[in-house]
Amino acid sequence: MENFRWTYLQLCKEGGMEPQESVVAQLQESRAAHSSRLDLSGHSLSTDTCTVLARAFQKDTVFTEVSLSDCMLTEEGTKMLLAGLVHNTSVKYLDLKGNNLRATGAEVLGKLLGYNKTLRRLVLEWNALGVWEESFSLFCDGLANNNSLTQLDLRNNQINHHGASELALALGHNSTLEELDLRWNNIGLLGGRSLLEALQKNKSIVQLELAGNNIPSDILKALEHSTGHNTERVFTLRESRNKTHVLSREIQTLKEEKGQQFLSLMETIDRQREEMGRSTKSTSAQIGHLQQALTERKSAINSLTAKLQMTEAALALSEQKTQSMGEVLSRMKAEKEEQKEQQSRLRKKQEEENSLREGKLHREIQNLMETNGQLRSKVEELECRCKSQQQQIFELKQELTNSTTELKMRLTKAEDRLESEKRRSKQALEDMEGLHHKEVEHISRHLEESEKALQERVFKLEAQRVQLEEELSKTKAAIVTERTQAEEELGKVRTQMRLEEQEHASSLEEKLRSLRSSMQEVQLHCSQQKQTISELQAKNSHQSIEVDGLRRRIEELQQDLSGKDQEKVAEVSRARVELLEQIGHLEAERTAQEGLKAKISALEREMKVLTNNHREVLLDKESEKSSMLEKLRLKEVEIQRMKEDEAQRASYLQSAILSYVQGSPLGQYSSPKK
Repeated sequence: MENFRWTYLQLCKEGGMEPQESVVAQLQESRAAHSSRLDLSGHSLSTDTCTVLARAFQKDTVFTEVSLSDCMLTEEGTKMLLAGLVHNTSVKYLDLKGNNLRATGAEVLGKLLGYNKTLRRLVLEWNALGVWEESFSLFCDGLANNNSLTQLDLRNNQINHHGASELALALGHNSTLEELDLRWNNIGLLGGRSLLEALQKNKSIVQLELAGNNIPSDILKALEHSTGHNTERVFTLRESRNKTHVLSREIQTLKEEKGQQFLSLMETIDRQREEMGRSTKSTSAQIGHLQQALTERKSAINSLTAKLQMTEAALALSEQKTQSMGEVLSRMKAEKEEQKEQQSRLRKKQEEENSLREGKLHREIQNLMETNGQLRSKVEELECRCKSQQQQIFELKQELTNSTTELKMRLTKAEDRLESEKRRSKQALEDMEGLHHKEVEHISRHLEESEKALQERVFKLEAQRVQLEEELSKTKAAIVTERTQAEEELGKVRTQMRLEEQEHASSLEEKLRSLRSSMQEVQLHCSQQKQTISELQAKNSHQSIEVDGLRRRIEELQQDLSGKDQEKVAEVSRARVELLEQIGHLEAERTAQEGLKAKISALEREMKVLTNNHREVLLDKESEKSSMLEKLRLKEVEIQRMKEDEAQRASYLQSAILSYVQGSPLGQYSSPKK
């Protein structure tokens, strides 16, 4: 307290100004009461005192509550004061009621809320923060970035539905504000809806006051319902925090008990270490004896190492020989592979020769069948030859049957391959058709967008036409009004003439002359009006010509659309040709994919092995998880049992204390008084 008073007086001296007596008196009262509250409400503070107080608040760490209600603060004074409170770390309650804060005050308050991290409650009743929307939006931005404020009072601040929408956006980002008072403002229906949408996102506001804002009852009920949900949520959170605090205490006690057990274990370990040290001393003597034996053995090992080096040299020679033999074997393998390739080529040649022979034999058989009809007379002479030929034919038939069976097997394999290739080609064609459909959809979307743009242009042209028609109607109305005015003027002149003829017969000729001149002027005026009418009619005709040109333009655009439809059909045909070309490429790629399928099958086998291993690991993890859950359940049962034991002990202690008090002489004396 004294430090703040001293700094205030010192800053007044440095600034060359006299300290305000009311401020000094309030500081002395707070010092005498030893309170952390600075109450300056009702005292008019000048801008100089506000600047000095702002500099003092920057370094203050004593006052936690500051009341500046009804201080008639100026805009500059509020700016300086709030700028000083921006970096303050002790003030938790700030009251600025009835200071008529405006645009600058709202901006500086937004900065205060954005940077200050200790302020918990802010009272801004009876101000004008909601009049300027831009400054109030800055205030709402500061509220959105604030993470410490819990209570905000904005009663009677002329906040409309725009300000309510800004507040709703701020509440959507704020997560600490619990109480908000918006009574006696001009929020209305739209503001209530925006606040309701914000409360669907905000889960921290527990109390929201909205009386006197012309908000419908259903929206108020919905807002109360959402705040009720928030209160229930906060209550459950507090209960869970209390439970976690109790559990943390119990866990701390368990940790302390385990720490004591750990200390006892460490003591036993230290004892065992001492015993181990004693045993190491005895073993070190034994190790000295063993080292002597080791030195004797090292000499024997050195001799053995020399022998090992000899054997290693022999092994190196044998390895060189094995390498040379391996090279020879590789060469032999290469030669064998070449021989296999040559044999395969010879087999292919033999098969081709056999096929040629079979064709020749078929031809010879046909020739023989034809010659059999002619040579039946010579059968008896050639029976011996026929027998030998029949044997040869039998052997050839056996070879033919074998070859036909092989060909059938090959045909079946080839048919299977063809079926698989057909399936693959069908799948590729289906994929290409899907791509083609996507491309057609993309082209149709593009055309639809272009059609929409053209329709928008047509709508704009129609709007321009409507405007021109409205202008024409306005000009016609102006012409009609001017005609009526001219007719009224003529009627007035005629009435005046009649009156003057009755009263002044002598001056009729002079007045007639004046009237003729006036009539000429009126005629000139009428001729001018006729000219203007003709000009307006010309403009009307010109505008009608422009409207016709616009209609022609619309027809041209429709023709362009039809041409674009034709281009679309041509592009679709081109896409079909490209699809056919891609199908050819896909058929070429299909052959390459067959080799990939073998790799895929091998990878699938590996994946099966990996999935089996992964399943085993998952089963192990699930078993571990079940065991851990059982342990947790047992721990919870033990904690519940301990709680019940403690409750029983407390009840026993209470009953024992009551029995002791009743049995003591104090209890006997107190009972009759009752």
